[in-house]
Amino acid sequence: MKPFYFFFLFFASVIMIGAQETNNNPVYRVSLNDLKMTSYSKDSIANALVLYEFGSSHVDQRDYDLRTEEKYKIKILNKEGFDKANVTIHLYKSDNNHFERVDDIVATTYNLVNGKVVITKLDKKNIYREEYDENHTLVKFTLPNIKEGSVITYSYSLRSPFMFNYKSWNFQGDIPKLYSEYKTSIPGNWEYNIKLVGGKKLAVNEAVIKKNCLTGGNGGSANCLDSRYAMKDIPAFVEEDYMTSKLNYLARVDYELKTFIGFNGLKNDYSKTWKTVDKELKTDGDLGKQLLKSIDLEDHLSAEIINETDALKKTQAIYSYVQENYTWNGDYKIFKDVSIKDLIKNKSGNVSSINILLHNLLKEAGIKVNPVLLSTRNNGFVTKLYPVISDFNYLIVQATVNGKTYLLDATDNYLSFGDIPFRCLNLDGRLLDFKNESKWIDIKPNKKPTTLYNVELNIDTDNKFTGTIKTKRTGHHALRAKKKYFPNEDAYIERLSNNSPYIEIFDYKTSTNDRTSPDFAESYSIEYSPDNTGEILYLNPFFTKFFVENPFKLQERTYPIDFGYKNSYLYMFKLNFEDSFSIIDQPKDLILGLPNNEGLISFSTKVLGNSVNLLMRIDFKQSIYPPEYYSYLKEFMSKIVAIQTNSIIALKKNP
Repeated sequence: MKPFYFFFLFFASVIMIGAQETNNNPVYRVSLNDLKMTSYSKDSIANALVLYEFGSSHVDQRDYDLRTEEKYKIKILNKEGFDKANVTIHLYKSDNNHFERVDDIVATTYNLVNGKVVITKLDKKNIYREEYDENHTLVKFTLPNIKEGSVITYSYSLRSPFMFNYKSWNFQGDIPKLYSEYKTSIPGNWEYNIKLVGGKKLAVNEAVIKKNCLTGGNGGSANCLDSRYAMKDIPAFVEEDYMTSKLNYLARVDYELKTFIGFNGLKNDYSKTWKTVDKELKTDGDLGKQLLKSIDLEDHLSAEIINETDALKKTQAIYSYVQENYTWNGDYKIFKDVSIKDLIKNKSGNVSSINILLHNLLKEAGIKVNPVLLSTRNNGFVTKLYPVISDFNYLIVQATVNGKTYLLDATDNYLSFGDIPFRCLNLDGRLLDFKNESKWIDIKPNKKPTTLYNVELNIDTDNKFTGTIKTKRTGHHALRAKKKYFPNEDAYIERLSNNSPYIEIFDYKTSTNDRTSPDFAESYSIEYSPDNTGEILYLNPFFTKFFVENPFKLQERTYPIDFGYKNSYLYMFKLNFEDSFSIIDQPKDLILGLPNNEGLISFSTKVLGNSVNLLMRIDFKQSIYPPEYYSYLKEFMSKIVAIQTNSIIALKKNP
């Protein structure tokens, strides 16, 4: 699944590519109709609504700083929308001489009280600054006198010396918007890759050349590309299960500096080729330097590992050594504070330090190995059309043994060899090869994770059900189970019992004693006594459920459904009964598939002699489904939940 990107590359000649505005001309000033509004027809559950927002960015003639004006008008529909009156402005600084600033903050609250408009202005003394960290400052204020039905307006000016980071604009947010507009003026000295993210159409998209908009020394001047973008009736972005970072899908326009040409004619290229980037990474003081360091195997590995002649066993042993002896400190840094020396000393370090140590040990042991840069699921997709190093926030290792490749990450001591954490399953990674050339590779699990339940019950003459449940999970399904079981076995068994309050669980056993095992198998005995309902006994055969509720609740979804990996589930159930019982009702069979055979539910029940056999199989044959599949997946999940909840076997005791 590719991210929703549209790229605009502007060259010397630019033509008008715009659209006409609708008849309703949005404005910043507050009207009586704004105040009388009580709901939004296109989103009846909205707590607040952006009536109007506007931004305008240009380069200042005096100091060549980037100046941005922003204006917002928001309707507060109910108390849950009061938080929209809390405003935070994020400012960046690289040092004490280079920092962003905000000026001219004006904020006003409008209320309609007994037919009269009451206006309350923000007092300047209620604007606060917070030094968030060494590079970020937060400016905060709260609009006064907020009530249900209030309309708030606020505006401010931003000044930034960082032209490499031209002001982006979010057309979409967590509440719906009637209108959002952004105007930009970019001098020809700066050439940007301009990216419209999110797949939503612009209502206005205009661009014209403005002659001699910026002048420099020696009579130099530059033309400007003046652009105007606008969207209308923008739905709120609602986060739901099975998605990567919302930054991949929020409708917005982003800028990446490609080239700067000074008035003196000197040209600086910021958007480089991967060949150039590879050379820079190789000589980088942190990442490249650490990757090229030699390491003495005898200082770390046993003679048994060093002398191992089987390449795969040696690779697995070195991986286990790093995994067991070094702890990830939770830091994602890959281009800063990377130090194998500090890692070895402290036995703890960031992602890069741990996996570079793994890389260097494998390389020294004669294993073909390469580092792989990637962006985690919460960090967003990487740009593939041109190098953007800041997109990456994680490093793993690819080892090639006997012609087969394995992706390795030693930061998690529950991972099986060849598995990587769920956070890393985010489409593509960049494999670095300093001798040849870097390339893109797929980041995906080596096997489909599965879950199998096998339940067998017997019913005695006292109407008591007894039997066993055996389960086996593989891949990431097993990883989740191991992380629940191994830290506290007793607590795990207690949770298992609490999840089934009407069932007694005993004789719990697991054959998985190694937390890095690729699977997790367990078994336990159960007793179940149904409520006394007379001659007929009712039994729901699903003592455990794969999905407790349908995770898909939206009317529609405009971004992909990303499970991270393909999934397979199997539930087998057998009930043995004596001649003193008869089956009078059983669940109906069902087969349901997703379009193009991309998923399947198969459910069947058969009575064979003195036993009832039930089989349910669920297959998700893709790890990522496009938005067009949402309605089908919503129905698919609904059927799974219904089968598990409503399936009943009815037995009658014979006279």
